[in-house]
Amino acid sequence: MPPEGVVLVTPILLIIVALIILVILWAVPVRLWVEAVFAGVRVGLGDLIGMRLRKVSPAAVVRPLIAATKAGLELSTKQLEAHYLAGGHVDRVVKALISADKANIVLPFQQAAAIDLAGRDVLEAVKVSVNPKVINTPKVAAMAKDGIQLIAIARVTVRANINRLVGGAGEDTILARVGEGIVSTIGSSVSHKAVLENPDAISKTVLGKGLDSGTAYEILSIDIADVDVGKNIGAELQTDQAEADKRIAQAKAEERRAMAVAAEQEMRAKVVEMRSRVVEAEAEVPKAMSEAFRAGNLGIMDYVRYRNVNADTEMREAIAKEGDGHRDGNKQG
Repeated sequence: MPPEGVVLVTPILLIIVALIILVILWAVPVRLWVEAVFAGVRVGLGDLIGMRLRKVSPAAVVRPLIAATKAGLELSTKQLEAHYLAGGHVDRVVKALISADKANIVLPFQQAAAIDLAGRDVLEAVKVSVNPKVINTPKVAAMAKDGIQLIAIARVTVRANINRLVGGAGEDTILARVGEGIVSTIGSSVSHKAVLENPDAISKTVLGKGLDSGTAYEILSIDIADVDVGKNIGAELQTDQAEADKRIAQAKAEERRAMAVAAEQEMRAKVVEMRSRVVEAEAEVPKAMSEAFRAGNLGIMDYVRYRNVNADTEMREAIAKEGDGHRDGNKQG
């Protein structure tokens, strides 16, 4: 038996005490608080506990605040915590503010937070504003007035415009506008040789059109990296047009031939019809003669003269056929 006044410590009690200590250590990040104190950042334990209760990671707020304070920026835990709860990237926003301050770029916290919440990388924007980047356009094909195709590649040097990052167009718009300007400039050239001799004319013309209007970037320069000669589009178009004209002419000729064949067949049909009518009329002649004999309108001598005329006509036709045969023989010989 233990002496009187001595309380036995059971294992269950030890476990309970250990759990309480762990909860306190989790709710009160003492180590993070010590870091803030030694860094000169005023953060109370109550603030850290409140962050835990509001489901805010204290490290995601305190450590960026320490970096900002060391860099000479005046930020508060409330600003950073509010941006964290809004779904922003606190660490990148603070780094962007530090970079902008060192580069003498005016960038308030509210503007940086708005850029970050808009879905743009504010840190990258500050870096591009300090150190401009080069964007390579894809191959842009255009045709000069002489029908020769040119394929150009340009390098566009841009600098981020902090004031237009929210609501401004991105790189795709810059590339599309530059490509449109290249096509327009080459298309207005009288000859492709003039473009090859002076490619910087494209850069000057395109740069003077203010293509960065309404975008999140400022175009510093447009340099033509390469210009290649492509197809002879004009010759191909003329060849295609000639082929199309040829097919149209052939179709019209075929139509005229078909109409001529139809007309010939129609004439033949008319001749056959006329011959059939003649044969029918000749078949009626004997009947008419017999009726004339019966009526007394035709005599024997009239009939004899009629037969003589027929015989004379048949003789003449036979002689004409023999003459045609001799002529054909002489031609063949």
